[in-house]
Amino acid sequence: MMERITMMERIAMMERNAMMERIAEVDSTNKYLTEALKKRQLPSGFVVHAEIQTHGRGQAGNAWESEPFKNLLFSVYFRPVNMPASLLFAISEMASLCVKKTLDKYIPFVTVKWPNDVYYQDKKISGILVENVITGGIIEHSIIGTGININQLQFTGDAPNPVSLSQITGIAHDKMRILSEFQALFKTQSDRLNNHLFDEIHDAYLDALYRKEGYHLYSDANGVFEARLHTIEPTGPIVLERTDGRFSRYAFKEVTYL
Repeated sequence: MMERITMMERIAMMERNAMMERIAEVDSTNKYLTEALKKRQLPSGFVVHAEIQTHGRGQAGNAWESEPFKNLLFSVYFRPVNMPASLLFAISEMASLCVKKTLDKYIPFVTVKWPNDVYYQDKKISGILVENVITGGIIEHSIIGTGININQLQFTGDAPNPVSLSQITGIAHDKMRILSEFQALFKTQSDRLNNHLFDEIHDAYLDALYRKEGYHLYSDANGVFEARLHTIEPTGPIVLERTDGRFSRYAFKEVTYL
């Protein structure tokens, strides 16, 4: 049964400091942060974290399952410095690397599945949704919604392969400590992005990729095929090399891992 909290408990749970606001329950941390930006100025790197998210979203409108009080559900406000819209994918790369590097401290075999899911072996431990505002061809700001499965032990939704940190390690973890570690990494990695070290970030992303070696099964509009990862272009498309030597280039949602 979902734990019920009173209005007074919600108020007591709310915390705000210079770089983070904690709230008990919200429909979507991305939506909450978007509305907050209309009312007050926030520093780049500001985080909104919720214990309960009633309408969490993943890529392409998919729902994000999270048991109340068990996982990390947060959104980060990021304001790039003179970053053209053509480099939007670098923000997604940077964010997924921050999650991977955070989890690397606790478990091995963490990879990034294109475009920005984070995997432990063949199971999904984190998902990211990046929403951007672009003005005059320049990225004005991004809101990076992130869910990381920490202490949830059972998943009841229709997601095919979720896993949590606690399921992997067999122990409970301090969520807020992990979030603090993520924030420190985000500061370092976003500074690199603002210094326009795009190639360094892209190379690190390529090195972290899921199934970066060997041939695997995929499917597209024409059916199932076997291919290996050739590269991810800096603007986001994936390029696969088929067993007959042909190369196929796909945008997000045009190809599926099997």
